[in-house]
Amino acid sequence: MPRSRSFALVLAAVAFVATPAADLVTPASARADDALTRDLDAIIGSTALAGADVGLVVRHADTGAVVYSRDGDERGQPASNGKLISSAAALDILGPDHRFRTTVAATGGERGGVLAGDLHLRGTGDPTMLAADYDALAAEVARSGVRLVRGKLVADDTWFDAVRLGTGWAWDDEPYYYNAQISALTVSPDTDYDAGSVIVRVAPGEAGRPAAVTTEPPTDYVTIAGTAVTGAPGTASSVSVERQHGTNVITVRGSVPAGGAVVTEWSTVWEPTGLVTSLFHDALARHGVRVLGGTGVGATPADARVLGEHRSMPLSQLLVPFMKLSNNMHAEILVKTVGRAVSGEGSWDAGLRAMTAKLGELGVDPAALSLRDGSGLSRMDQVSPAQLAALLVAAKREPWFRPWYDSLPVAGNSDRMVGGTLRNRMRGTPAEGNVRAKTGSLTGVSALSGYVRTADGTPLVFAMISNDTLTSAKPFEDAVAVRLAGHREGSAPPAVRVATEPLPDRQLECSWTKSC
Repeated sequence: MPRSRSFALVLAAVAFVATPAADLVTPASARADDALTRDLDAIIGSTALAGADVGLVVRHADTGAVVYSRDGDERGQPASNGKLISSAAALDILGPDHRFRTTVAATGGERGGVLAGDLHLRGTGDPTMLAADYDALAAEVARSGVRLVRGKLVADDTWFDAVRLGTGWAWDDEPYYYNAQISALTVSPDTDYDAGSVIVRVAPGEAGRPAAVTTEPPTDYVTIAGTAVTGAPGTASSVSVERQHGTNVITVRGSVPAGGAVVTEWSTVWEPTGLVTSLFHDALARHGVRVLGGTGVGATPADARVLGEHRSMPLSQLLVPFMKLSNNMHAEILVKTVGRAVSGEGSWDAGLRAMTAKLGELGVDPAALSLRDGSGLSRMDQVSPAQLAALLVAAKREPWFRPWYDSLPVAGNSDRMVGGTLRNRMRGTPAEGNVRAKTGSLTGVSALSGYVRTADGTPLVFAMISNDTLTSAKPFEDAVAVRLAGHREGSAPPAVRVATEPLPDRQLECSWTKSC
């Protein structure tokens, strides 16, 4: 997916179309510097955005004074800017020290290494669980002395409800890891913590022979089908990987050149609980623990004896991969976790009710928005730039602000866990290393909201949401951020060039493509 271009400081090279300023709300100090208002008008009033719904709000980060507002109260789909709301609400409700807990417990008597009852593997939604962590739990069972389980291995995912996919999610996104199913028992294939998915690797063999296909973690829970072959050296790779709807059959087609690089793709699984059960059953066997009764699902009895436990990193640390890489599954797991914490119900409805109720304390009018998920993947979410800007101002007063602020992508920083989804944007401009903001992308939807410090040291927040676009709005978002970063009140304004981009056929967050 194309990324934004660099900004040449030649305003004359770009023809902006100015728009009426009747709907601007600016304090006297901002009106005294009409150049900023005029330039922001010109950027978001470009003919390239004609017909789109574009809203922008800029406020002083400390005082909250409105510097600029155009269509700020108009609601639109926020895409991943919705994660600003879900992450802030989760921090406030759960606390930055919240950790997810995964346990294995036993029922029935144990004698001579033989457990007469069942083993219960219980999850609470930890998206950071890796296959190695389940292996470590299996080792704890073995260290407890259990060698034979006469009962079942019972998977307990009852911490959350059984609804796996969010309201308003697109059916054709279901095979892709940014649209994985949500379960209280889940596993990630990597330290990006893409919960509910596996990595599929397609390696070349000899020319004309089948390609070698493996998964991470290794598992027979999914079935690899297809006709991927090894092409001639130097030919282009044409590999496609897609899970068939409603199944765990992953079809791999196309060719990979002999001597070429391994092709790596991510795929969701159908029912993450089943994948975890399979991995843990295999791990028990590796550690010498046999289960005679097969596997099942169900709640862990209250009197079960805990044999092993894994605790996740604290939420303050999880925020980094969550927000830097715009991880949808982290957002949805937090929504259900909040629901469970507040009302004992790990569902989207309960979690969103709790989060919405909290918003009034975080500067946001809960009556002025509508949320159907925590990630912004739903096409039914409705949020205005004014509400996001209000949240950004209010968050600065909260005790959890520092880890939240640090989790935002940093413009132009090439480190994935620093720059995140902004790592390739605004390089070589006053915004590089300055702007910290959350991105958001769906086809026809783009958003950028966060913090910037002007050239004369004024801290600002800004929130921009664009809907119904036929061209990428990202260059215009960047132009706004660069203009704010270079602003010096009373001085000649910096010139900003906008290099427009066509709208990709599939417009997604940078990190979701794993390639930019």
